[in-house]
Amino acid sequence: MPRPLGDLEDAVMTRVWQWNRPVTVREVLEDLQQERSIAYTTVMTVMDNLHQKGWVRREVDGRAYRYTAVSTRAAYSAALMNEAWSRSDNPAAALVAFFGMMSAEQREALQDAMRVVQPKLSGSAETPPAEQAGEQPIEGAAERAGAVTGEPAGEEAGGPAGDRAGDPADGTGPGAGR
Repeated sequence: MPRPLGDLEDAVMTRVWQWNRPVTVREVLEDLQQERSIAYTTVMTVMDNLHQKGWVRREVDGRAYRYTAVSTRAAYSAALMNEAWSRSDNPAAALVAFFGMMSAEQREALQDAMRVVQPKLSGSAETPPAEQAGEQPIEGAAERAGAVTGEPAGEEAGGPAGDRAGDPADGTGPGAGR
């Protein structure tokens, strides 16, 4: 099961996720140095640790490595939420409390996400009940949910297949069992 990333790990992974391309330690270092004083060896160690944990894969490029995210930030966030929820002794109460903490924008994102996954949850490709009743489908719901999750509309969360199988969102990928 995934563990939350530390502050520096999160700062490094944020760049890897945002840039969405193979990155070097030097590139991450130079970007981090705009915010704080940090040594090359510190960033190198963090990136190596992220590789050991399975959050990034790396390929040799000359005398350096290029690191690529194994999963998306959305899948990482989902795995953390799933982990926290699964540890609750009263999952329903935990969800009620969580929903109560949500902002209006977060509730709207949740509603959009539910519209996207509802057909998958029901296991059918039939016309949704709202459309059967003559209602118009909600324009852009899948795209808004994709913007919320960071995933392109219609794609499953989980990111690229890497040298470690599995998806942190389902407890089989990076950080599983830790």
